[in-house]
Amino acid sequence: MSKVYLSYNNIVSSLGFDSKTVVNNIHNEVSGLQLVEDKSKFSQPFISSIIDEKTLSDSFAKLKAEGNFTRLEQMMLTSLNSVIEASKIPLTKRVGLIVSTTKGNIDVLDKNSEFPKERAYLDVLGQVIKDFFKFQNDAIVVSNACVSGVLALAVAKRYIKSGVYDHVFIVSGDMVTKFILSGFNSFQALSSERCKPYCKNRTGINIGEVAASVFVTNDKLNLAEEAVTILGEGSCNDANHISGPSRTGEGLFRSIKSAIKEANITNERIDYISAHGTATPFNDEMEAIAFNRLGLGEVPLNSLKGYFGHTLGASGLLETIIGMHSLNNNTLYTSLGFEELGVSQPINVITQTTTKKMDIFLKTASGFGGSNLAAIFKKVNNE
Repeated sequence: MSKVYLSYNNIVSSLGFDSKTVVNNIHNEVSGLQLVEDKSKFSQPFISSIIDEKTLSDSFAKLKAEGNFTRLEQMMLTSLNSVIEASKIPLTKRVGLIVSTTKGNIDVLDKNSEFPKERAYLDVLGQVIKDFFKFQNDAIVVSNACVSGVLALAVAKRYIKSGVYDHVFIVSGDMVTKFILSGFNSFQALSSERCKPYCKNRTGINIGEVAASVFVTNDKLNLAEEAVTILGEGSCNDANHISGPSRTGEGLFRSIKSAIKEANITNERIDYISAHGTATPFNDEMEAIAFNRLGLGEVPLNSLKGYFGHTLGASGLLETIIGMHSLNNNTLYTSLGFEELGVSQPINVITQTTTKKMDIFLKTASGFGGSNLAAIFKKVNNE
């Protein structure tokens, strides 16, 4: 059975418009989270990471696009264009496209939007991206709450393994909107300060926005320096509550267990965990329980939410890309905002950016509706 690789990648975010710039800022412990006082987005000041409007406009203008595109479409097209150009492959019938998002163009439903309400449909978003780049196959839309970005990787892997495609491009994105902020505020989950995942002093989440893209392929030739192999993945819905995870971490526990089984490795082989870490009491506690049930409590772990906030469906792909660079750089990046352990089970939260030789990392994600996903990645240059 052929291997599946994650190769060329791009991140469009408040910390930069390419992956290496973003990773360098993380290395220097620079956060994209800032106080936002924009009443068109929310009635009160909030902490968020928002992509600079002019930088986005200038970057998108280089694509020389004809027509009118939403802000999210500009973010996603800008990101995916970089990856398509880097891959240098023709977009034939053997090339798939996956679009991953939680809410898509939800802002077009605002009464002052210049776009028709039909633009909010996720299949329309997929069609816009397909038509822009002239993919020969329809876009596959993956939308499963906050696991969407990592789930898209699992779906791509399965399509390639089954022989449907040789290559798949994934683009994932979500925005900070009034709808999203109001929703999380209704849960009393928004923090008035920068989030602190797993920390005793945490007060909730921040919402952020990002677009991220990656090239998934079965061809080992001409890979990016930071390329990884997908060793295994697993997903499980814990069916606990519409917005609250299983208190025993059952869904995440089973997801990780399935991923480890498919990867055919022992737990000891995992060098690093890129966790979900939203900085809410139920999520952080559930993850700590699940990791300990699997004997992973001592594995170095971080949450990247302190750099970007929670970028919803795009968070998993964003954090996987940073994990790829982390392996390639042999560097563990600090879990920004963490001060003192605030969960009942011991976990090894990274408190200082350090050098460590690494080969394999585990990425986890969890979301509303009880969704959970785990994926295991290995350096290509160590095969």
